[in-house]
Amino acid sequence: MQLSSATDRRDSRLLARCFLWRIRSAAADLAKENGLDVRLHLNFTDRFTSGRVASKLANHHNKIAGFLTRNRYSQVLYNPFLREAFSYSYEAQIAEFTRLFGRAPSHIDGHHHMHLCANLLVSNLIPKGMKIRRNFSFWPGEKSWLNRAYRSVVDRWLARRYRLTDYFFDLSQSIRETKMGRLMALAQSSQVELMTHPVLEVESKYLMGDQFQAMLQRLNCGGYALV
Repeated sequence: MQLSSATDRRDSRLLARCFLWRIRSAAADLAKENGLDVRLHLNFTDRFTSGRVASKLANHHNKIAGFLTRNRYSQVLYNPFLREAFSYSYEAQIAEFTRLFGRAPSHIDGHHHMHLCANLLVSNLIPKGMKIRRNFSFWPGEKSWLNRAYRSVVDRWLARRYRLTDYFFDLSQSIRETKMGRLMALAQSSQVELMTHPVLEVESKYLMGDQFQAMLQRLNCGGYALV
């Protein structure tokens, strides 16, 4: 009966997304002052642009990004030669998050969802019991059988070690494919995370519209503290 959404008028529609190495301390202070759930949005695919990044970290990170962006299947392949690089980059991002916010993240996800890449899953770098974003949820027929089977296997493995919502959907896709009714029905009895990007006009209009607000009134809404 819970809908975890990035949009809730009761908390001023604030969504704290932490792209490490880019976020300003002022944004971190704002998040702390307002008691927001702040996730660690791991970056393994975008190369650092700041000249202040230590060369060792930059080298490790560039190796990871080069591998993961090589083709669409790289994330499902475990690369033993990048074990040290993944460990170093992950620990550096965790340390920077802790420095900025003075606490552990409310949950973890990743840019381009690369927190679910094989190297990170196999390494067990993320502590057991942490809250993590699961794979996107799809109904039968929306993706190939093999695609859905792989996602299901990964999600079952995640559920044995981490804390997850029951379902995870993208707002734009849900609007485009008229799935909001089914999504809201699931949220009556399950924990559903709805990913939103209010910078997109189609999403912003929908989020601020009367129809969506009426839907929220019928649900128990909140952040990852409910997971």
